[in-house]
Amino acid sequence: MPTINKSISISAPVEKVFAYVTDPTKLPEWFVGLTEVTDVSGSGVGQRNRWTYSMIGIPFHGESKITEQVPNQRSVSKQEGGMTSTITFTFTPYEGGTKLDFDVDYTIPVPVLGKLAEKIVFKRNQREAQLSMENIKERLEV
Repeated sequence: MPTINKSISISAPVEKVFAYVTDPTKLPEWFVGLTEVTDVSGSGVGQRNRWTYSMIGIPFHGESKITEQVPNQRSVSKQEGGMTSTITFTFTPYEGGTKLDFDVDYTIPVPVLGKLAEKIVFKRNQREAQLSMENIKERLEV
């Protein structure tokens, strides 16, 4: 299972970063490849939504569920459907702002991609994760 780990410092309070990152209606604004979030229900642990994600032009559909959440500290969600993943965000006060850690464990949805294709997809996902983090920073440091 490939893993992506990214971190970024954001000049905004932890509460603001947490509220933005954990609001599923905001995800398509900053999460590269995520094109749609619908059917949001609940809040905090147990919150669910449906999503559409595009990887190298191929749309995947699935459902997300928050499995762990400590306000302004940590949020963990599990994604199932077209892709299976666990996404963990950790929020830490840092130099008057926030250090945001983004960790993703995922399964590549196509079982026989081949080693070369898997490496290409992994590198692309790494770039998209970094861009996603930069999008959050750009939107919150206004």
